[in-house]
Amino acid sequence: MSDFGFTLLSTDGMARRGRLATAHGTIETPAFMPVGTAATVKAMMPESVAATGAEILLGNTYHLMLRPGAERIGDLGGLHRFMAWDRPILTDSGGFQVMSLAKLRKLDETGVTFRSHVDGSAHHLSPERSMEIQRLLDADVTMAFDECTPFPAEKDAAASSMRLSMRWAERSKAAFVPRQGYGLFGIVQGSTFPDLRLESAARLRDIGFDGYAVGGLAVGEGQAAMFETLEIATPALPTGKPRYLMGVGKPMDIVGAVLRGIDMFDCVLPTRSGRTAQAFTHRGTLNLRNARHADDPRPLDERCDCPACTRYSRAYLHHLIRCEEIQGAMLLTWHNLRFFQMLMRRLRTAIEAGNAAAEAAAIAAELAQGDIPPRG
Repeated sequence: MSDFGFTLLSTDGMARRGRLATAHGTIETPAFMPVGTAATVKAMMPESVAATGAEILLGNTYHLMLRPGAERIGDLGGLHRFMAWDRPILTDSGGFQVMSLAKLRKLDETGVTFRSHVDGSAHHLSPERSMEIQRLLDADVTMAFDECTPFPAEKDAAASSMRLSMRWAERSKAAFVPRQGYGLFGIVQGSTFPDLRLESAARLRDIGFDGYAVGGLAVGEGQAAMFETLEIATPALPTGKPRYLMGVGKPMDIVGAVLRGIDMFDCVLPTRSGRTAQAFTHRGTLNLRNARHADDPRPLDERCDCPACTRYSRAYLHHLIRCEEIQGAMLLTWHNLRFFQMLMRRLRTAIEAGNAAAEAAAIAAELAQGDIPPRG
């Protein structure tokens, strides 16, 4: 089993090319993590997810503690064995889901008391319990328990929320059980207020973590504010540790964040879009429900090597979607995940070559040009 650690291989401006070693393998960064919230990437088999190029998945403390239960997964050998994924797993601490999904939420210094959105059962989630759950799940990367500050927020409220998260971060670090190949990430909060972000980053550096996430973004603040916040937050984080932007996102959000020093990403967008007839391509996003695809024999994306693009026509994919066949969701999800992995590979290659900014501009131009309609 290898030690947990991040190697910075090359830089280009603020953009970074690295490698993260964990108990279950290494991850080439910048990296995109498909979301497997409930121990599955929706509409995908584990081997299919691996075939897209994904090297790490995200699971979720909140959902798995409710169903089927962390102790049950632990007794069955951990999340890797449970979901038949032998590569690294990162687990979100549950703080965001408690904020966004749970009912009758009551927050205090000890943690959060809430009722399940599934069956109304009562639960209490604290930093200590979150660390215990993530250990039972056998997560390679454990996330500190935090409160995701709502947006918009008044500065006093954002400051109070951030400082509570920093106290919880200290308790998370104390409760985390160090093991070879396993790491704990702290989460920078502070909404869009630069001084709060810097205060949060400084506190997390003092506590000391194996990696650092930027949370509380992609919650409605807009791309410009997100990028401005990253330009403040990422330089304040240790150079030799991985940086993770939580819940992002759209292709150009990822590209812009990579240029601002982020190494890791996750988002439900490619999988959710795949289940709702949306496909990401090198010419922008397509809606396969549209009638113009009904007689189109061309592949979905000529530059993609996934099964949806190499074996089937747009007309067939359109047919599957219109008939609400499960295979349509499976193929579009596979394609979208492959598109995101190809995007990350392009960015890694560009950083190595020292032309990240030019490649980012090329990607933006490609996505903006739009799809070419079929002939005839």
